[in-house]
Parts: sequence; C-alpha cells; structure tokens
Amino acid sequence: MARTLITSALPYINGIKHLGNLVGSQLPADLYARYRRARGDEVLFLCATDEHGTPAEIAAQKAGKPVAEYCAEMHEVQAEIARGFRLSFDHFGRSSSPQNRDLTQHFAGRLFDAGLIEEVEETQVYSHTDGRFLPDRYIEGTCPNCGYESARGDQCDNCTKQLDPTDLINPHSTISGATDLEQRATKHLYLRQSKMREALSEWIDAKADWPILTTSIAKKWLNDGDGLQDRGITRDLNWGIPVRKGAAPWDGMEGKVFYVWFDAPIEYIACGAEWAQKQGLSPDAWERWWRTDKGADDVRYVQFMGKDNVPFHTLSFPVTLLGSGEPWKMVDYIKSFNYLNYDGGQFSTSRGRGVFMDQALSILPADYWRWWLLSHVPESSDSEFTWENFQTSVNKDLADVLGNFVSRVTKFCRSKFGEVVPTGGEYGPQEEAVIATITEKMAAYQTFMDAMEIRKAAGELRAIWAAGNEYLQEAAPWTVYKEDSEKAAAQIRFALNLIPFYAAISSPFIPDAAGKLGTAMAVGTPQWPEDVATAISALAPGHSFVVPDNLFAKISDEERAEWQEKFAGTRE
Repeated sequence: MARTLITSALPYINGIKHLGNLVGSQLPADLYARYRRARGDEVLFLCATDEHGTPAEIAAQKAGKPVAEYCAEMHEVQAEIARGFRLSFDHFGRSSSPQNRDLTQHFAGRLFDAGLIEEVEETQVYSHTDGRFLPDRYIEGTCPNCGYESARGDQCDNCTKQLDPTDLINPHSTISGATDLEQRATKHLYLRQSKMREALSEWIDAKADWPILTTSIAKKWLNDGDGLQDRGITRDLNWGIPVRKGAAPWDGMEGKVFYVWFDAPIEYIACGAEWAQKQGLSPDAWERWWRTDKGADDVRYVQFMGKDNVPFHTLSFPVTLLGSGEPWKMVDYIKSFNYLNYDGGQFSTSRGRGVFMDQALSILPADYWRWWLLSHVPESSDSEFTWENFQTSVNKDLADVLGNFVSRVTKFCRSKFGEVVPTGGEYGPQEEAVIATITEKMAAYQTFMDAMEIRKAAGELRAIWAAGNEYLQEAAPWTVYKEDSEKAAAQIRFALNLIPFYAAISSPFIPDAAGKLGTAMAVGTPQWPEDVATAISALAPGHSFVVPDNLFAKISDEERAEWQEKFAGTRE
C-alpha cells in the first residue's frame, strides 16, 4: 500500500477566510487526499490554524478577548466551516499546541548547535506608555514614500512600499495611540539561511517534476541577492512560543517568542503528533510519517499552498529541517496556486468584498462551491470568480449534465420497470462504444488526477458525465420501449450502472452528491473502478434502488443578482 502525506497551508486565525483562501490550499489538498484514499493509499492529511504573531493579538484586542481565548474560539469556528466544506482532514490542529511548542524549541536548539542561529543586536521602537517594544504592525504613521497617514510598520497599504517601523513619520502605537516612542537596542535571534544556499540549491534542483510556478518562485528567491538572507526568528510579543533551546532557557531572550513564520511550518510535524495522541496511538506513532529513520522513507509528501507561501516552504522551512541535521521527511512535491480574484477586483477581508466561507455555506451546499472552485482553480494563471460564470457552471455542469442524467434514468425506470434494475436484453454496439469512450476518458482523468492537474481533471470528469447524457439521447429508451421493451430494459440497465460509477469517480470533487447516489443505488460507498466495463455491469438485474431527490437546484437570475449585490463589499 502506497503512503501519502498531505499538508495544506495553515489558515491564519484572525477571522473567517474567503473563497480565494480556500481554493489556494485546503480544497485542492482535500481533493487529492480523497483521490489517493480512493485509489487505495494510506493517507495522512494534516492542517491546523496558524495562531501566533501580531495579527492574532490585534484581532483578539479588537474582539475584546484574551488572545488565547480568542484563538481557541476561532479554531472551533474554522474547524466547523472546514467540516461544512467536507474537508477530510485526518487532524485539524493548532500551532499553539504543546507539541508544536516542544518541537519548535527543539529545532531552535539543534540549529543553534549547528551554527545556524546567531544573536543580533538591532534597533527597534519602544513605547514608554505601553511598556514594551512594538512589533511592526503595532505601529502606524505617515508613509515617507506617498504620504499615506495610516501606513503600518511593515508596509504601506496605499503604495505597497515595504517599510521598517523606523521609516514612519509621526509614528504612534496602535495599542494605546501613544507617541512617546523611542528607538532602543534589543537582541534577537537570526536564522542564518545564507549558510544553507548550496544545500538548498541542490535540493531544489533535484525537484525536476515540480510545477513551473513553484520552481520559478523558489529559484528567484534563492538566486536573488535580496532573497536568501539571514532573517529574524524572534519577536517581542506576549503571545507565542517562548524562546528556549529545547528545555533550556535562552539567556538574554526572556520575554521573547519565536516568529510565527518559524514555528508555523513546524506545526505540520507537530500536527502529526497531535493526531497520534488524539487517535490514542503510541506517542511516537507519528514518526513513521515524518522521520526517515522511522519508516517515512517510503512516504510521498505533498504540500498545497498559494504562491505567496512558496518562499517560506522552499527556503525557510527546508533550512530548518536540513539544518537540524536530523532525518526529517522533506517535501516531495509542492503544488502551488495563483490567486482567485473576485468579480472584477480582488477579495478583501478588510472591506468584506467577496464571498467568505461561512457565507457561501449559508446560501448553497458545499458541492456547488467545490465544483466551481476546483474546475476553475488558478493553476497556470490568476482566475476570477464571477456570479455569471458560477451560475452557468452550476446550472450546466451539475444540474443539466449530471443531475439531469440521474433524474431521467431513475424516473423513467421507475415508471416502466419499477425501482429495480430491469431484466432483459443485452448490451450492443452502442453500449460498447460508450464503454470505449469512457475508458479512454477515464485513463486521462486518472492521469490528470495523479499529476494534480486539477482543471484538466475536472474537464475529463465532466466529459464522462456528458457521455451518459449523449448515450441517453442517442439510445432514446423512451422511444425504443414502445417497440422493444427488452432492448429498452438493457439500455436502462446500462444507464443505471453508470450512476454508481459516476458516484465513485466524482466523490473527490462532490462528495455529498456522490454519497447520495451511492445510497440511492443501494451500493453504500462506491469503490473506485479499476475496469470501466466491469464497473458498468456491477448492478445485476433485480437490484433495488430508489429515485434520489433532485441532486442540484439551478441558480435563478434573481438569486444571482441578489448575491452579486450582497457580496459586493459590505460584511456585517
């Protein structure tokens, strides 16, 4: 049995994510996890909320709650929404877990011993009123580049210029509004990434099968003079993983925590330890997935993420793993995505522009969103969500092609033969031609799924659905029945057999609909078909079924217009 380890980029804790976030990591990762399970792999699919860093503190402050309480609540909110979208995580963890704390501190100690962490004295902004150093997002002021008066300490949202807090004109604390700020010396830890350039280059060069998007970003950062720099991995924050070397204190680092981008990727591994504990397995059961000296050498590890996360996963996190000198499982394949834009612009969390995951589920079932997002996933370039395109895709692909096929076949059978697979007749040249067509398309579908070419896979799946409709139109059993009921019985038996076949191969994309079809056809959870001809003969004459409820309701023009207006830019 093949073993596949899958992780998707960790959603940040500060609020509910929009559809662009969903399609950029978690949803395609779920598609692949479901597919690999269906093909017989042993799969471990992990994700978690990313809970540390300044934005978490700010979000908690705005909510009027202690940050730990806020993060715990938002984790449950995000977990529930993930269940709503049928994301089939084996474990959905938290980067604030004890397992991540221990592993992060362990890696820091190993990297320090290897000479890859050094203490650096630098100048940062200190607030006398707040009694603390202010991380970049706790400072706002006037941008020296464009004059925007609400620029943050890390970037100006108006002109997008990257900034340091000390660049701002008339800076003030976003905590208290205080202006009694001064520049003060402090010590921080830096990860010496530059020392790992050669090792990283060899590792990346060996990944000849990576997507062009992933490789181009990785090599740009690796070879750019400003890319692979030593970077600070500690911050002056109250919320985070305390800076320690394993169990030992780190002198001079009291009151500091590790930078979120240092500890967050380590949570992938820690999430495996959380999973093992939750499952009641032995404490080291997770190591067979994550350590090559404990059995992970036969694991294929695949990561899913948006293109903005690629530098951290191809440079910083590999530096942590390789630099530790320990036998950690390195990623084999990184599937990265471009951006999904929204209806002529961009999704905006701050302005509530676009559809957020909770809102999506409040108006339509998960399968509608899953199908559109996966069939339009931004692989080779940015893509755009429009309500017109969404309506067309749902109505034509789901309702007219798949849903209509199932409805016509089952209702006609019920009216003429009852709710059983009819007896009589034999398959002939028409049915053999359909089997040949579907066999060819099925091979292409599996090839694209294996390669994680998701849009192409969705196109082949739709074509397989369409083959059933085309067969019905050409065979016309409702007409044949009048002259030759046995031939019509064979035609309907053939068409009925397509339904559990469709359920099996569609389940990674639309699991709820697939489950309903499996139940209606009394086959339970349909198994992935290894041979098309065999699968399309699986339902024997006399097998009982029930006519399923309408699988997909069409979206009306009135609904489309209402939703387009509702999600144009105001989020309650």
